[in-house]
Amino acid sequence: MEQIAAWSEFNVAMVGATAALAGLVIVAASVNIGDIIKAESLTARLAAGIASLVLALAGSAIGLVPGIAPVPYGAILIVLALCAAAFQVQATRRIFQHADTAHGSRLGKSAVGFIAPLAYVIGGALLTAGSTAGLMWFAAGCVIAIVAALLVSWIVLVEVLR
Repeated sequence: MEQIAAWSEFNVAMVGATAALAGLVIVAASVNIGDIIKAESLTARLAAGIASLVLALAGSAIGLVPGIAPVPYGAILIVLALCAAAFQVQATRRIFQHADTAHGSRLGKSAVGFIAPLAYVIGGALLTAGSTAGLMWFAAGCVIAIVAALLVSWIVLVEVLR
């Protein structure tokens, strides 16, 4: 538990950052929501990006719960990561159904959204197995989730204007 508590400043920073970014992404998307909804692959990708931010937000917030034990923390983050990955699975399906290959690799577009949930699953497995190295995987997953969500959000906002 002391190891988790040692990450409290990081978790506080990530809760604030991801909450603010999620709000900004939602507001930015709402400006063109009519056009975004018309493109199923863009809608699914945006939803997956927001799910990544929610994963980072919820994972960091749960790390701030006083006295949370490593095993439940790891298990909860595995469940959260699988939920976020489900959004990416849907986005991947839409990407591969979309006929436009002129704007990059379908595999690349799909893979970027799975990196953060994978880091969280690895971290959760390590933490539930008793290794505090899982906390470092959570930190990496959190940063990756933010970067991936911003990248996907920017791409969606640019693509909708093409």
